[in-house]
Amino acid sequence: MISNVYINGRPVAIEGERNLLELIRKTGIELPTFCYHSDLSVYGACRLCLVDIEGRGIVSSCSTPPEEGMKITTHTEEIREIRKIAIELFLANHDSNCPTCLKSDDCQLQNLARRLGVDTVRFQSVFVRKPIDDSSPSIVRDPNKCVLCGDCARMCSEIQGVGAIDFAYRGHNAAVVPAFGKKIGEVECVNCGQCTIVCPTGSLCLKPEMEEVWKSLTDRETYTVAAIAPAVRVAIGELFGMEAGTVSTGQMLAALKLLGFDQVYDASFAADLTIIEECTEFLERKSSGLKLPHFTSCCPAWVKYVEHFYPQLLENLSTCKSPLQMFGALLKDRLPQMMNIEKKNVKVISITPCTAKKFEAKRPEFMHDDIPDVDHVITTIELGRMIKAAGIQFNDLSPESFDMPFGFSTSAGVIFGNSGGVTEAALRFTLEKLSGKLLAKPDFVEVRGESGIREASFQIGETKLRFAIVHGLKNAKTLIDKIAAGKCEYDFIEVMACPQGCINGGGQPINHVHNYKQLRTKGLFTAGKMFHLHKPQDNIMITECYQQHLGAVGGAKARQLFHTSYRNRRLKKDE
Repeated sequence: MISNVYINGRPVAIEGERNLLELIRKTGIELPTFCYHSDLSVYGACRLCLVDIEGRGIVSSCSTPPEEGMKITTHTEEIREIRKIAIELFLANHDSNCPTCLKSDDCQLQNLARRLGVDTVRFQSVFVRKPIDDSSPSIVRDPNKCVLCGDCARMCSEIQGVGAIDFAYRGHNAAVVPAFGKKIGEVECVNCGQCTIVCPTGSLCLKPEMEEVWKSLTDRETYTVAAIAPAVRVAIGELFGMEAGTVSTGQMLAALKLLGFDQVYDASFAADLTIIEECTEFLERKSSGLKLPHFTSCCPAWVKYVEHFYPQLLENLSTCKSPLQMFGALLKDRLPQMMNIEKKNVKVISITPCTAKKFEAKRPEFMHDDIPDVDHVITTIELGRMIKAAGIQFNDLSPESFDMPFGFSTSAGVIFGNSGGVTEAALRFTLEKLSGKLLAKPDFVEVRGESGIREASFQIGETKLRFAIVHGLKNAKTLIDKIAAGKCEYDFIEVMACPQGCINGGGQPINHVHNYKQLRTKGLFTAGKMFHLHKPQDNIMITECYQQHLGAVGGAKARQLFHTSYRNRRLKKDE
């Protein structure tokens, strides 16, 4: 028998919803919230999602489970007034420099103030300005804009298992801060930027590098090159009104050339290159009995997580740089000779969904003769802002193509942006290499999916390969602990810090459509299907690059450009 509740006088069936908020939203009523996020635990602090239950009074809908026969009203006069008062109290304790705020175009406080009809603040301001924390290369923390919703703290703890930021103090002094009173760049933050996605105001934002890129574009002596990560192409359109997952590669390339980039390349080229180098390394480990499992090193947030929390696994990390850092090293090595220009005048700009790439590009490991492999990193959001600042009408642009030879890639490189994409690309190379036969089909749906931990195994002759795919760092911790306890065993493990992979990176547009991650994932696989080649070893431009310039896969030149090592960052007790 179906159980019903009555919402504003209309019967609504209870179909497994966890709370009244989910049930009410199912009816098409979007109750306001600050502290509710479907992927996080219920906090119930903002007091905006209030409803009136007959016989019980006013309660928070996010923390109240539905029960048969409940009679619920969502917008009585009293509730509307309470919501307006709550917003006014937030505003009375808030830095109101809204026009210059990095989240001005997606601030939930502004949106709710307009939506609820708050046109004046009746309370005396108690705002006292606090210093802005810009110690991180990836994230800016502005305590003056915090509304104490706790979303960032719960994301960092519950999804990422890091706990770099949390509540401190009590009463009027309550604040969300990094541990031990330190700055965010001084604690174990891995720069994933997931906190900036769930933060409803401008309290946590990505750290912009747009001005530095503008300077490169307007300097006549500078040869400016863009390297675009795969997942950007299925999200950039959202900033111009397109549906999540829309592949807008052609318009994006046209916009970049209008901005003044001399060359625009596809980082999927470097993803193909990464698979060739990394899987060769993996097979050598497997055949020679070296330490397994082999962990991927494409995700800089994951690498920093290992450095902080599991330094004993540093030997298990692939020595390969991430694709964008590989690309930077290759371009800085090849372009001066190809274009007859000095290396110092080549500027490589990575365009990526990832905030952790900003930290990665500044690592000393990726500096050579005081010249970085990647000069600047801008995110999808920053690229969109630059396009708008230049007055470029994105939706009206005629599509253009990547420049050659470094714009040529296979679908294996494109799907890198999805969780499981690295593993699938690795399988396309590894299984063909081991069997000595052409693959009958390039798709490995066994490694696709949304589960935080997935596994698959493949038998090639007498060799069995066991794979695991993980997204979300707390899931990585769960898997690592199970391996240490001897409960499971793998040969190759892909880890991405961001839930569902790079398509949901901290630098992607903030999207409030519930299935945006699925749409972006589908878009990236669809984009891959449009390619004629699907295996990294079939990339003719990479083959030519090895033959004419790099030499052997994993050889001296390749190791110099594409491989690295990492260090133990675990804090000592006296630090």
